[in-house]
Amino acid sequence: MTELVLPQHTNAYGTCFGGTILSWIDIAAGICARRHAGAQAVTVAFDDVHFITPIRLGDIVNIAARICHAGRTSMEIRVEVWRERHDAQREHANTAYVVFVAVDAGGRPLPVPGVVLDNDQDRARFDDAVERRQLRMAKARRTAPR
Repeated sequence: MTELVLPQHTNAYGTCFGGTILSWIDIAAGICARRHAGAQAVTVAFDDVHFITPIRLGDIVNIAARICHAGRTSMEIRVEVWRERHDAQREHANTAYVVFVAVDAGGRPLPVPGVVLDNDQDRARFDDAVERRQLRMAKARRTAPR
């Protein structure tokens, strides 16, 4: 995805609202999840998100999403955000991991296909995703209402 930062996307300091960037991340990840699952998908988790580089009014924002891991019904999507200045210089602004679950028309989870691991980089991303999933599940158990 590519977005242009307009005045309605910025705060009083001329930088893009974090919520706007999160929305764009969610949309890109959702498209990726839907394409992989061949079905609608809903967001179930965002991992820690850190805004590394400010994105300013007039910047072009490039967002790339790719699937890292697929479980039975869930998918972890890695989303990278890059800002492009007026001089075409690109800077990494953010990386986020978003988890989606494929759902049917009634909102019930659907099985998803596995991830094809074509190279060492894909295998490393998959292994890292397994570790993140374990941490995410442990955190969910700790924070669940009792």
